[in-house]
Amino acid sequence: MSSRSSTLYIGSAHDLMKRVLDHKEKVVDGFTKRYSINRLVYYEACESLESSINREKQLKGWTRARKIALIESVNPDWKDLSLELMTQENEKEISEKPIIKRCSLNQNRKPHYRPEEL
Repeated sequence: MSSRSSTLYIGSAHDLMKRVLDHKEKVVDGFTKRYSINRLVYYEACESLESSINREKQLKGWTRARKIALIESVNPDWKDLSLELMTQENEKEISEKPIIKRCSLNQNRKPHYRPEEL
C-alpha cells in the first residue's frame, strides 16, 4: 500500500479487500493511519499463510528502489488497484451465487503475477 507521498507499507492479510477498506477508512490505528496510506498499488496471492509471511519478510528486506521497481513492473502509474480488485470480487460473488431451478442448486498494480526476483 502507498500514500500520495509514496510512503510504502507492506503487510499480509487473509482478506485483502477487508484490510484495504480498513486502511481507507482509517479504522486501524498506527503507521497506515498516521501516514494516510490508503492506495493498494501492488499485491500478490500466496498459496499459504506461511508463504505469505515469508514473502512479506522478504519484501521488507528489500531496498526502497527494489520495491519501487517491483511495483512499477506491474503498475507503472501507481494506480489504486483496490477498485479493480473490488470489481473482480463483486463479479466473482455474483457468478458464485447459486441459481435455483426445479428445486436443485447449480453453481457455476490487469492480471498481477508473481514476478521473479528483481
